[in-house]
Amino acid sequence: QVQLVESGGGLVQPGGSLRLSCAASGFTFNTYYMSWVRQAPGKGLEWVSKIDSDGGNTYYADSVKGRFTISRDNAKNTLYLQMNGLKSEDTAVYYCAKDLKGTGSYDYWGQGTQVTVSS
Repeated sequence: QVQLVESGGGLVQPGGSLRLSCAASGFTFNTYYMSWVRQAPGKGLEWVSKIDSDGGNTYYADSVKGRFTISRDNAKNTLYLQMNGLKSEDTAVYYCAKDLKGTGSYDYWGQGTQVTVSS
């Protein structure tokens, strides 16, 4: 069965960095787009970034562009999100999601990892 397991969240001060990981299993990882989506307290889901199947093309929400970097290691079936210059407004639960066709149609989600940016 498909499993997506995020890790790497935590508490960080403003301006700090974190690297999230998402370990994937149960499907052919290197044939699917993957995305990161977040949900801040009391708010709806916000798409953060996506990456195509071979990692050659990446896309970002304006709110994170220039600060976050998405990447993947298809040999390890793992998706990453490097987050630099973190701000308080980045506080959220971050989910990785399997993107069915690269169009924001997610058929599987991880359980999420909490990122808290606070001094």
